[in-house]
Amino acid sequence: MADEVVLLDYWLSPYGMRLRIALALKGIEYERKEEELNNKSPLLLQSNPVHKKVPVLIHNGKPICESVVALQYIDEVWKDKAPLFPSDPYLRSQAKFWADYVDKTISGFARKLWSGAKGEEMEAVKKDLFDCLRLFEGELGDKPFFGGETLGLVDLALLPFASWFSVHDKFGTFSLEAECPKIPPWVKRCFQMESVSESVPSSDQLYDYVVKMRNSRQE
Repeated sequence: MADEVVLLDYWLSPYGMRLRIALALKGIEYERKEEELNNKSPLLLQSNPVHKKVPVLIHNGKPICESVVALQYIDEVWKDKAPLFPSDPYLRSQAKFWADYVDKTISGFARKLWSGAKGEEMEAVKKDLFDCLRLFEGELGDKPFFGGETLGLVDLALLPFASWFSVHDKFGTFSLEAECPKIPPWVKRCFQMESVSESVPSSDQLYDYVVKMRNSRQE
């Protein structure tokens, strides 16, 4: 019997983007179901009764919640295709550390940047963000990807948030290239891969979304 794979998702969810990229890298066929976050489906509430959030990966009727947990599940079930986690135990532990660091830091900065902070408050947010990203630059080193020659867990964890950085550049919030010159080329390399470009909204789509949101608030 063929695998039945369903992804409960929302197009702007950075955590959902992680799973979309992973499934594409693995060449796994799946059905994607778009959720309305203000009107969550019974399937989502049943599949993730604790957090009631996307994404949820459903494999042959069994739900897997939390993006990093789902990424590990994908990697272990379809282990013969495009490994996402290092096979070496130490390197795997380090990849999990940096993925966890993304969730504990970068996701918070993303919320703060759109919270309407101004002046000294915004400058403080940007400084903390750049300090954080410089740590990631150190981890990236001279490798094309955090996973080495191919995308890995850390790439999948960070990329959905990093794809928003060009939007901040367009709005003049900051210039990432001036502060963290290794990050923009890494994002570009990622988007040159079809598995990424077809799984993550483009910078133009994100920019248009923000413009519409800002206009609606002013009406």
